[in-house]
Amino acid sequence: MKHIFTFLLFIFTIGSFAQVDRVSINKNDSIKKSLRDKPKENPKAPINMYRIVTLQKDTTYVDTSLTIKSDYKFNHLRKDNFGLLPFANDAQTYNTLDFGIYNPNTFPEFGFKAKHFNYIKAKEINYYSVATPITELYFKTTLGQGQSVDAFITLNTSKQLNFSIAYKGLRSLGKYINSLSSSGNFRFTTSYFSKNKRYLANFHYTSQDALNGEDGGVSNLSDFESGNSQFTQRSRLEVYFEDAKSLLKGKRYFLDHSFRINSKESENNISINHQFSYETKMFEFSAKSAIERFGNGYVTSNYFDVTRNNIAYNKLGGSFSNKTLGDFQFFIENYQYNYLYKRLIISNNLVSVPNLNNDKLNAVGGKYLYSKNKLKGEALFSKSISKQTFSTLDISAQYKWNEKNNFSAQYLNQSKVPDLNYTLYQSSFVNYNWYNNFKNEKTNTIKLKANTQWLSAEAQLTRLDDYLYFSDDDTLDTIIISTPKQYNKTINYLSLKINKELKFRKFALDNTVLFQQVTQNDNVLNVPKLVTRNTLYFSDYVFKKAMYLQTGFTFQTFTKYYANDYNPLIGEFYVQEKTKIGNFPLVDFFINARVRQARIFLKAEHLNSSFTGRNYYSAPNYPYKDFIVRFGLVWTFFQ
Repeated sequence: MKHIFTFLLFIFTIGSFAQVDRVSINKNDSIKKSLRDKPKENPKAPINMYRIVTLQKDTTYVDTSLTIKSDYKFNHLRKDNFGLLPFANDAQTYNTLDFGIYNPNTFPEFGFKAKHFNYIKAKEINYYSVATPITELYFKTTLGQGQSVDAFITLNTSKQLNFSIAYKGLRSLGKYINSLSSSGNFRFTTSYFSKNKRYLANFHYTSQDALNGEDGGVSNLSDFESGNSQFTQRSRLEVYFEDAKSLLKGKRYFLDHSFRINSKESENNISINHQFSYETKMFEFSAKSAIERFGNGYVTSNYFDVTRNNIAYNKLGGSFSNKTLGDFQFFIENYQYNYLYKRLIISNNLVSVPNLNNDKLNAVGGKYLYSKNKLKGEALFSKSISKQTFSTLDISAQYKWNEKNNFSAQYLNQSKVPDLNYTLYQSSFVNYNWYNNFKNEKTNTIKLKANTQWLSAEAQLTRLDDYLYFSDDDTLDTIIISTPKQYNKTINYLSLKINKELKFRKFALDNTVLFQQVTQNDNVLNVPKLVTRNTLYFSDYVFKKAMYLQTGFTFQTFTKYYANDYNPLIGEFYVQEKTKIGNFPLVDFFINARVRQARIFLKAEHLNSSFTGRNYYSAPNYPYKDFIVRFGLVWTFFQ
């Protein structure tokens, strides 16, 4: 409790001495006028000169405002994690409640998806253009003996050249035996364009790692659910593994650049475009003590399984743009991968499981972009020209009725090459060695979105054929055998997500409801039918309007369902039909404040854990976190 009082005293002290002049950004990203006639110290230029640009060339601006969305994004992922159910410690994995989040790549990926929630992909890297240097510091307390930080700085050496460097690091001991999390995400970016803007380039380098103690879950759930004071200290609960660990590491070099052939920009422009990426990854599972949980092993202790992968990607194309007709792009893609181990599995003097899976995949395609007045459209088609077949057809359109109402629609048809760990895997455990030849996964998806002045709604209808998943092959509760399977029947998935915020004076109620329905002959794709989040909060200026305060409660729940279970050996979730989880409430209380460009967060997480039943799980055998008080801040400095 002393930390709470210290934190509150810190807030009130800042509020007492803070000046009224401050920077805030309204809904249109413009700077509000100062309440006093004093000149503003920061930022030193209009906010539209502090640009954040995505790989797709979408532009937003630096935002130091405090809204309820700021609270939703104040977590280790730094984004709203609605639809994801976190495990008991930070930087562990997440169980997926919202299948609509699933966004596969046509090319074969590394796999080990349960380890990739905090892994920053190439399309998630932002690039910057700023009038003056900006520094942003993120800090949050963790669940025992550690901190979570994210430090970022960007600057322009000229209008043409920008650099940014950032590092997100976390260490959290956790409350259970062998649940340590330690992760790091280093990012470096640079953006450049020539004076006549004929040449443009974006480059980034990332180095990322995620180390987790893997306890395998609680072995005696009755002890956890009993409420016995002996076991409220979670380190007294028995877990399956006391020294097992998993590690994911990756590095990436990425370059996206283009050159306009005509010397001056005109009604008609012709450009050459090139995109290059080289990425290496490694997944490792290790344990010193004997493990019976995964069945028989080739060794009885000192397990050490390592999977390595490298991918080189090139995309070369040309584009023709016309201000009336739109942009036409044509390209060729080359995707080369090596997925390898340092040993062979030999049975009856024959290699039953090889140590290498590699290939060179080529595709050709085109893309059309149209933007005029209130209408934007995009069409993408690509198809393989190599032995391995795959294809993508992606058509989307957006219509902006006015500032408060816009609508969009998308159709996606995909034939995806299976991820590499479905095809080949080697392990120290006998049942975890395979070499498969699966068909491509086929996906047909229709998405509709509406953001209006009344509510926001998203609908998705997806048809899945030849769906790949990991199954539960053992009937014993004490042993887990998870192997890849391909479902040879059709799965139909329907979802509807609605968000509406109701306001009355200084009070607001923010509501998000997700409905999901799956039609299938067997329980392969399992999701909760209903997921809800409701936040009731109060917001107002205090201390003579020197501080903006926000406080309230967030309520979350989801209906019971056969949730996928987690297998740390393969870094994947697998389908099971033995245990249902859900129908438990999650209640958080928060106090957030903004003083100038500093946003301060205090949250009592899962405050109802001790009096609404101890049946809360993130996955079978993996309890959700208990009640804990945490605080932190996000501070943006304009220099």
